[in-house]
Amino acid sequence: MNAYVDTVESPAGPLAFAVDEDGALIRLHFVESDHGSVMARDLEDEGYAVSTDKTRTSGVREELSEYATGRRTAFEVPISFAGSDWQKAVWLELTRIPYGETRSYGEIADSLGRPGAARAVGRANATNVLPLVVPCHRVISADGSLGGFNGGLHLKTRLLDHERQVLAGRGADEA
Repeated sequence: MNAYVDTVESPAGPLAFAVDEDGALIRLHFVESDHGSVMARDLEDEGYAVSTDKTRTSGVREELSEYATGRRTAFEVPISFAGSDWQKAVWLELTRIPYGETRSYGEIADSLGRPGAARAVGRANATNVLPLVVPCHRVISADGSLGGFNGGLHLKTRLLDHERQVLAGRGADEA
């Protein structure tokens, strides 16, 4: 198995990401939170041969760059989920949260037909290796507080603020 790595700037600082041989996104890490430096080692531990190929990573890099500049509010890149059926169900549900909006852990659990499974949603979020594209930053606590975020709450705040500012700017342009 091959994995191709690259980096791109984002509202949360530099992102390291990897795609598989088919161009599907398999990892995305916030470099600022120090996960980027271990991404290649983690992939190698999982049996991937890691290399750089800008041609193979160009589609993901372009979409992430468009997100960073406010030109993209939804991702179309193929993604590869590796997890339990529950994790995959949660992650898929996260992709349905509209740009600039938030949902509580409980709301996600309810939408999956599992009322009372808010903590299980939180655990699935904590194992999400594709933040931004699988927007776990849009999931908050029932009381409106931010909850947790693997990249750190300061990055979660930056991402939510970025999305709100983009939407506010679009509203001003349309007025």
